[in-house]
Amino acid sequence: MRIFLAGASGVIGRRLTPMLVEAGHLVAGTTRSATRAELVRGLGAEPVVIDVYDAAGLRAAVVDFAPDLVMHQLTDLPDDAAAVAARAGANRRIREEGTANLVAAARAAGAERFLAQSIAWTPAAGNESREALESQVLAYDGIGVVLRYGQFYGPGTYYEATPPDPPRIEIGAAAHRTLAALDAPSGVVEIVE
Repeated sequence: MRIFLAGASGVIGRRLTPMLVEAGHLVAGTTRSATRAELVRGLGAEPVVIDVYDAAGLRAAVVDFAPDLVMHQLTDLPDDAAAVAARAGANRRIREEGTANLVAAARAAGAERFLAQSIAWTPAAGNESREALESQVLAYDGIGVVLRYGQFYGPGTYYEATPPDPPRIEIGAAAHRTLAALDAPSGVVEIVE
C-alpha cells in the first residue's frame, strides 16, 4: 500500500515506519521540523515537512502522494511528563483540528482507509477531545479505524524503566500491533496488554 503517515518522527512513528517499509509499503512520513526530515528518510520513508495546521499545504501533500491509507499518529505532548497537564490544550487541538485537517486531506486524495491514534483511558482533562477525534475517524467515507493505545512504556516514552498502571502497552509491541491492524474493519481496535 501507499501509506501517508502523519507523525513518522514521533515515539511510535520511529518504530512503525521501518516496519511498514519492511512489509513492502511505500511510506510518506511527516514531521513538523526540517531538521527531522533526515531522520524520517533514515527510517525508510519519503519525508514530508508539514504542519498539520496548514490545511491547504497538508491537503496538497496528501493528494500529491495519493495514498491508499492515511495514518494519524500525531500528538502534541511535551518531552517532560510533568508538563503534560500544562500542554493539554495543544494536544486537544491536534486531536480536534489536526484530525479534521487530516481527514479532509485524506478525503481529497481518495484514500480508502484512515487510521488514527487514540487512547484507551479517560484523560484527566476529560473525554471531549478523544471523542472528537474518534467520531471524525469513524465517520470517514472509506474505512475509519480508531487505534486505542494503552499508555506507552519502554525506550523513549515517559515510562522507560517502570511500566505504568493499565491500560498500557510496550512501545515496540504497540508498533507491531499497529502493523497488524492495517486491514482492520471500520471501528475501534484496542491496543493494550
